[in-house]
Amino acid sequence: MKKRKLKFVDLFAGVGGIRLGLEEVLRRNSVEFECVFSCEIHPKAQETYELNYGEKPYSDIRNLEKLPNHDVLLAGFPCQAFSYAGKQKGFADTRGTLFFEIERLLGAAKSKPKYLLLENVRGFTTHDNGRTFKTVIERLENLGYKVKPLLLNSSNFNVPQNRVRIYLVCKLKDEPNISLQSDVGHSDSHKFKKSKVQPDIFEDTEVKSMTVKDVIEKNVDEKYLCSEAFINQLKDALDGEPFENLHGVRLIDYRGGNSIHSWDLGLKGHCSKDERDFMDALISNRRKKHFGDHQDGKRLNLEQIKTFWDKPNVKRVISSLIKKGYLSEEEGTYNPVAGNMSFEVFKFLDPDSISITVVSSDANKLGVVVNGMPRRITPRECARLQGFPDSFKLHPNDNWAYHQLGNSVSVPVISAVFDDVVKHNSDFLKPFQPLFPI
Repeated sequence: MKKRKLKFVDLFAGVGGIRLGLEEVLRRNSVEFECVFSCEIHPKAQETYELNYGEKPYSDIRNLEKLPNHDVLLAGFPCQAFSYAGKQKGFADTRGTLFFEIERLLGAAKSKPKYLLLENVRGFTTHDNGRTFKTVIERLENLGYKVKPLLLNSSNFNVPQNRVRIYLVCKLKDEPNISLQSDVGHSDSHKFKKSKVQPDIFEDTEVKSMTVKDVIEKNVDEKYLCSEAFINQLKDALDGEPFENLHGVRLIDYRGGNSIHSWDLGLKGHCSKDERDFMDALISNRRKKHFGDHQDGKRLNLEQIKTFWDKPNVKRVISSLIKKGYLSEEEGTYNPVAGNMSFEVFKFLDPDSISITVVSSDANKLGVVVNGMPRRITPRECARLQGFPDSFKLHPNDNWAYHQLGNSVSVPVISAVFDDVVKHNSDFLKPFQPLFPI
């Protein structure tokens, strides 16, 4: 007897990353499937979706009256509207938020899907002191669903990116059986690098985690190379050291450590070694608790500065830095003046570690050093940082491709979640398979 297809809907679909993860699991389990409805409001994301799935998603979910019958609902719903809703309603309900559209459509359905997978940013769990998250869980429970929340870091799923997201696995009437446990992973790429071998999700064996170098293309179009002017600034900052010293370096003025600053690049005028050393010492020390607990660091006077930088020429260095505009003076206290750090690259990825979180606003400004030269990552490399296969078609406009990938999900995490659901919930696939594997 031939079993029916598994039917699913893909809401707030973006370019279809959640769909891709689900379909991969269904194919591995020899399940026939059909996406009976997709929805995405952004026209450029619709174009990429259509390139890959041959269908143009419905646009504005707020104009939709009902969904076709389906078995699984997927939704990477935005939560921008929660801020407004929280101020106005105190989260007494979810009206005015885009989650409400999911709630509304499920409430109107004659036959609800048995499973939901909802995805959102990590901050969704703590917004408005957790009331937003609590309200959403309560609303799902009122619809008849039991919810298993999972905070997962993509870097734990062989994806070379530090990306923590919340996944809500929901099952109608019954508690979903899930063996995966919330794990936010390493807090940054430096800590990850110290422990690159991760346990396999379902086995006792150890597997080598992917790092940035595993996604890098050796030869790319010249348009991704850094400009000559920027390269010269980087040379000055490195004092003749090789560009490989940029691995893991961020371009920022308010942070010490593995960073390059405006005074290193000479944005407001060339700085001597003493001047650069002074500025580095100032930003590293002004946040220390014995100077105060100011979030952005306290303005320090000369006596305080001399506790960590007491060279004979300190007054001359300070005067020069004020004249160049790197330092401000107010009633005998001093503070760094941030420079305009809007360059082609704001962070150079360490090939032996993972990427910082890829986001839509600056995915195009992540850099790497390859063949001894600094450049921006390509859209294809960006897609690989999200675990998309090379067969996935990217938007032909690079800017839109970067933007869409920064907004997307890490595909292997979605597959891992559904693999876990399949393994521990026999009713997930049984109605759709001639033979259900044990």
